[in-house]
Amino acid sequence: MKQSLVWVKVAGLSLLLLLVMIFAISVGSADLSMWESLRLVLSKLPGAGSYMNAADLADTYDKIIWQVRMPRILTSAMVGGALAIVGAAFQGVFRNSLADPHILGVSSGAALGATFAMLTGASVSFLGLGTIGVFAFLGAMVTVFLVYRVAGFGGQISTTNMLLTGTAISTMLSSIISLLMTFNNNQIAKVYMWTMGSFSSATWEKVLFLSVFVVTGAAVMILYSGKLNILMMGEEDAQCLGVDVAKTKTLLIITASLLVAASVSVSGIIGFVGLIIPHCVRMICGSDNRKLMPYAFVIGAIFLVFCDTIARTIAAPTEIPVGIITSIFGAPYFVMLVVTRRRKV
Repeated sequence: MKQSLVWVKVAGLSLLLLLVMIFAISVGSADLSMWESLRLVLSKLPGAGSYMNAADLADTYDKIIWQVRMPRILTSAMVGGALAIVGAAFQGVFRNSLADPHILGVSSGAALGATFAMLTGASVSFLGLGTIGVFAFLGAMVTVFLVYRVAGFGGQISTTNMLLTGTAISTMLSSIISLLMTFNNNQIAKVYMWTMGSFSSATWEKVLFLSVFVVTGAAVMILYSGKLNILMMGEEDAQCLGVDVAKTKTLLIITASLLVAASVSVSGIIGFVGLIIPHCVRMICGSDNRKLMPYAFVIGAIFLVFCDTIARTIAAPTEIPVGIITSIFGAPYFVMLVVTRRRKV
């Protein structure tokens, strides 16, 4: 009964997400109301087009809404949801409230891959991803593989070893990026902008690519949220209660890493979403991952859609990297969280 109530609340949050997305669609250089934007979107949906006629709206508006804003908003929503649910999962698996989606060095691997693509001028595309996206995804996955190999993949998984290995490899990769940028000064601005995150290159192909990972990954983590609750009690207790600790941790970490890799490959590195959203949700609904994960996913989506809307409109026609906006919101909250915890101690 309680779990069914959770999904009722998730449905309510999803409605709020829908309203935020409709607002985001209507905001921009094109002068459209929320109702006109909604009409344009609904007119494209199968079955709704015959009831929702938008022929009176200019073809230019149709292209702006359907080809530019919709892919961007859907991408930002999925990335926000993915980073938030991964943050919640990592904080549970590593039993570390400061864990975030980039803790295993996945983002550094993606950044190195993207930097390599920019500097070499390579040309390749795959599943809707351009050259930078493909190399970023490959760089992220190679990093995950390295962390597992060094930390002892296939044997007893030590979360401490994984954290230390992830930190070491991340530092090494960041140093390599700095070295490459030192020898290629003319590309520093481009690399820097990518590392701050942006959804300006969002396309329907990227939406499709990302949705495969996000839908599957989020479903797996929510299904295993009950076992994660038990795992947080301690590995020995979890083993006594019938949880396959090694399998559960491996599945959650690999799934989360794939989600981060897919997200970073389409958006660049966006900080603080996976760190602050789980904490915000935890303050409201507690630490039960069966509630925390679905709530965090939807609220993370709302947060990043909101931040991206600010990023593309506050200084229009110039666009601010969305990572700057999330940091403006996230850093003060993080400081407040640390201060609050110190006072409690």
